[in-house]
Amino acid sequence: MTIKLLNRSALVVRPKQPLADWAAEQAPEENLDLESLRQEGTVYLIDEAEQESSFADALDEGWRAIFENELAAWDEFGDHWPVLERSLFDQWFEVEPQILAFDLSEQALLRANLE
Repeated sequence: MTIKLLNRSALVVRPKQPLADWAAEQAPEENLDLESLRQEGTVYLIDEAEQESSFADALDEGWRAIFENELAAWDEFGDHWPVLERSLFDQWFEVEPQILAFDLSEQALLRANLE
C-alpha cells in the first residue's frame, strides 16, 4: 500500500445541540440525539493550510456552503431551514482543523460536483 499525501488540509464539522434538535424535528422517526450525530464528522477538504489563519479564511469563505450541505442531509429542499447566518453556523457546528490529509486508497480519486 502506498500512502499519498494530498495537497489539502481539512475542516472536520460536527453538530452541536441546536443542529441535533433541528434534525430531530425533521426526522422524528429516527430518534436522533447529539451523541449519535457526533459519532462521525463531515470532512471538508480545503486548500493546503500554510498557517493557522488559513483555516479561518477557508471557513469565512465556505461556511454557507457547509451549512447548506449539512442541512440538506435532513431537509433536501430547504423548506424548513433557518435563516443562514454565520453566527448561527457557529452555534450549530463545531469545526476542527486538520493540517494534513493522506490517501490510503489504491483507487483513483473521484470528484463529483454536488450542484
